[in-house]
Amino acid sequence: MFARTERLLLRPGWKEDAPALFEAIADEGIVRNLASPPWPYTLADAEAFLATDRRPDEACFLIFRRTNGAPQLIGTVGLGRKPTGQVELGYWIARNHWGLGYATEAAAAEIAIARGSLRLKRIIAGHFLDNPASGRVLQKLGFRPVGIVAERYSAARGGEAPCKLFELALSPAEVAVRTAMAA
Repeated sequence: MFARTERLLLRPGWKEDAPALFEAIADEGIVRNLASPPWPYTLADAEAFLATDRRPDEACFLIFRRTNGAPQLIGTVGLGRKPTGQVELGYWIARNHWGLGYATEAAAAEIAIARGSLRLKRIIAGHFLDNPASGRVLQKLGFRPVGIVAERYSAARGGEAPCKLFELALSPAEVAVRTAMAA
């Protein structure tokens, strides 16, 4: 599965992408805002991420900025299934591309896949409280806070940190109810 947006190409990662992935994510300021990746992040971690088997409903993409030449890897966006069965959206963008709307653009494409191709009814997401920019991305995408701040483990931090939780209804019936309630 692939997706194109106005400025981006989203595609699955291949083992040949490991050096570019490592270069884009090897920044403590990025990794500490994610749950799973360790710090320091190594080329072997990038290779392991790219070799991970994923379920069909766990669409995970590398984010490439389209250029006049070769596309440039600038992040990832994906869906992952929690032990509870809920599907969670996650994303990150390389530091030199922060504040340009790439996270919102890539995540919107992922949500369209979740709604259309995967026919998911709801997805969840969260952000560490000390990363409010990610919360703004979620709000722009239509996620609503569930009113819970929970401790969430971050491998890079070596412990738990407070995380604000969100959800997004994808089924037409739930979107209609949410819209009616907001009116």
